[in-house]
Amino acid sequence: MKGTIGFFGVGNMGGALARAAARSIDPASLVLADRDTARAEALAAELGGRAASNREIAETCDMMFLGVKPQVIGALLEELKPILAARTTPFTLVSMAAGVQIAKVRALAGADYPVIRIMPNTPVSVGQGMILYDHTGNVTGEALALFQTALAQAGRLDPLPEHLIDAGCAVTGCGPAFVDLFLEALADGGVLCGLPRDKALTYAAQMVLGSAALALESGRHPGALKDAVCSPGGSTIVGVQTLEQRAFRSAVIDAVVAACEKTKALG
Repeated sequence: MKGTIGFFGVGNMGGALARAAARSIDPASLVLADRDTARAEALAAELGGRAASNREIAETCDMMFLGVKPQVIGALLEELKPILAARTTPFTLVSMAAGVQIAKVRALAGADYPVIRIMPNTPVSVGQGMILYDHTGNVTGEALALFQTALAQAGRLDPLPEHLIDAGCAVTGCGPAFVDLFLEALADGGVLCGLPRDKALTYAAQMVLGSAALALESGRHPGALKDAVCSPGGSTIVGVQTLEQRAFRSAVIDAVVAACEKTKALG
């Protein structure tokens, strides 16, 4: 799938997606820009792409990832607006700004351009991400195929109606931080029981990885998987009881709801 792909911003998320794209398509088709010019140049050298200015990307690239935070996207699109208006060739904008709806991206850009809105998460950096997306009706089949091909090595892609993306973000985008807290707590518990720190963390991380893979590949309900581990009168059910006494599930649900509400407010 041919097409030049530009990235405005190659920080943690933009850089991770650029690295994923470099594993899926010709790296020479990647054009990178960042307010930290040295960072864009270093990543371009690493991937085999090239660094450029915002103007050059806006003038020439077929697909452009807006890898900036919600509070910055307005200023970026204000800068790009006259350049995009002067384009005579088709292009697609890809926004990853949390909470910012497609309609607002178009309004800030100054026209009803083709837009794909995505919500990636940090595991895309190791090819195990979850990327939710929706797009406008004028995104061509060719552009959508380029998008899907470019991010094929980032993890799973799943189309989701835009009105649900903020809810999805609260699970997939914010969720890694919740899981990291859980991992840290599991490791701390292991250390308290006498395990060396490095082993406790490795065991906890592999356990979470394996449990997630089992849930995805088996298709079984998490409750059924939990029941399969809880032998009558055993140690696991005592641990589950302790978590229930501390309102573990309720705390997680409340965290997702709070994150969803905050994401909507960002827009």
